[in-house]
Amino acid sequence: MENENPDLTSPTPAADATGSTSATSQPIDAATPETPAATEAHLAMEATVTPENTFGPRTDFARLTAQTEAIKAEIGKIIVGQQDLLELLLTAILADGHVLLEGVPGVAKTLMAKLLARTLEVPFSRIQFTPDLMPSDVLGTSVFRQNKSDFEFRPGPIFASVVLIDEINRAPAKTQSALFEVMEERTVTQDGTTYGMPEPFLVLATQNPVEQEGTYRLPEAQLDRFLFKLHVGYPSLAEEVQILQGHHAGFGGTNLEAVQPILSAADLAALRQQVRQQRVEANILEYIAKLVGQTRAHKSLYLGASPRASLALLNGAKALAALRGRDFVTPEDVQFLAPSVLRHRIMLTPEREMEGGTPDDVVKQIMQQIEVPR
Repeated sequence: MENENPDLTSPTPAADATGSTSATSQPIDAATPETPAATEAHLAMEATVTPENTFGPRTDFARLTAQTEAIKAEIGKIIVGQQDLLELLLTAILADGHVLLEGVPGVAKTLMAKLLARTLEVPFSRIQFTPDLMPSDVLGTSVFRQNKSDFEFRPGPIFASVVLIDEINRAPAKTQSALFEVMEERTVTQDGTTYGMPEPFLVLATQNPVEQEGTYRLPEAQLDRFLFKLHVGYPSLAEEVQILQGHHAGFGGTNLEAVQPILSAADLAALRQQVRQQRVEANILEYIAKLVGQTRAHKSLYLGASPRASLALLNGAKALAALRGRDFVTPEDVQFLAPSVLRHRIMLTPEREMEGGTPDDVVKQIMQQIEVPR
């Protein structure tokens, strides 16, 4: 006799073709509440699937920020103001690029470069460029050893990790051109032998404005080897008052021993590796290419920027983003660095120059014409 009240919520498992029952075909009652253990297991599974820190930076820049802030604090013991300049110098160091500092005498160009070099625990040398300086005075020379009847290469002051070239436009073109190979390829070729430079290798050069007496304009090929050309201007009224107050109180000396080294060569290599791993979206790359490409077609320029400028803008933007605590590049990073990257790589037409225009004006005009990616 059949069961008159069958249990509809728990049907008998169906048999498969072989006559055995399949447990997987048994329906699940949605109304059946989960046990506390099942609920905890479900939440744990969700926690493993949900990514953590979805909107935060994927790279930890705590160490980079701490070390760069320490460098700013050390230099701030002596230098008053110049915060934007210091940020650009740190950006160049992280981007592994050379820097040209231009300004009138007395605005602490050389002092800033020396202080920055002291915060790096690497070999340092200074070369004072003069009209009678020879290339061998910079690169080194071969000396005949009489006891061995052969020549021995004696490295010049360029063989250091941080090289300060003071007043680079005081030397003639013959000496200036000696820097072409070492600044681009990080090697020196002498008597058929190539010598590598230490890591890191950074050139910090200063120059007075080219209109001043006794200066030689740097050739375009050498200017292009500098990542940034930075203008060092006059201090503000408040900053100059602070300088006078410190000097009057007896703190006007430049005691370089007060500045302590912060970064070793290994530390700097690790920070640069972080910078190289920065994320850059495709629209940012296109934006950089459009900016640089427009310099080659602008009516106010007869010399535009080369692809080396695009690479400089990319590397600099990645370093600046890391310096500001971000693991991605924004259009604002590119716009902030564009004048420093392009001003020494473009040349105005004579007509625009006679009208009083400057390279920075043209760069600003180009940035206004190109649509900013969002």
